[in-house]
Amino acid sequence: MPNKQDISNRADIATIVSAFYQKAMQDPAIGPFFTEIAAIDLEEHLPVMYDFWENLLFQTGGYRGGMMYKHIMLDRQQHLTKEHFARWLELFEAEVDTHFTGPMAEDMKKRARSIIPSMQLKMRPTMLPLTERR
Repeated sequence: MPNKQDISNRADIATIVSAFYQKAMQDPAIGPFFTEIAAIDLEEHLPVMYDFWENLLFQTGGYRGGMMYKHIMLDRQQHLTKEHFARWLELFEAEVDTHFTGPMAEDMKKRARSIIPSMQLKMRPTMLPLTERR
């Protein structure tokens, strides 16, 4: 088996993201979010995800998303639990590790881990600390 390289471009991101979605959509815990609840069209969705991750890792400015709004709407249809997020992360990190190694691969996993608490707080604004209005 050849040595794994680090993530260096959009094609590398596409390798990870495509493999992740193939597994995630078949996963008993989170698959229904993709296949039934959001009912995503992979052909349309994957390039958006490539843009998202390419922007995060390489600051391309190519992502024009609204990711948070889409996930809030999804959560309203079917509650996203900490177990769902944990499974998403487990599958995502496994795909990064399967295909790549190095500082950018570690950064991609770190960014994936940091997205989760942010999303959870934004989906549950009542969990945010109260601040005084002025």
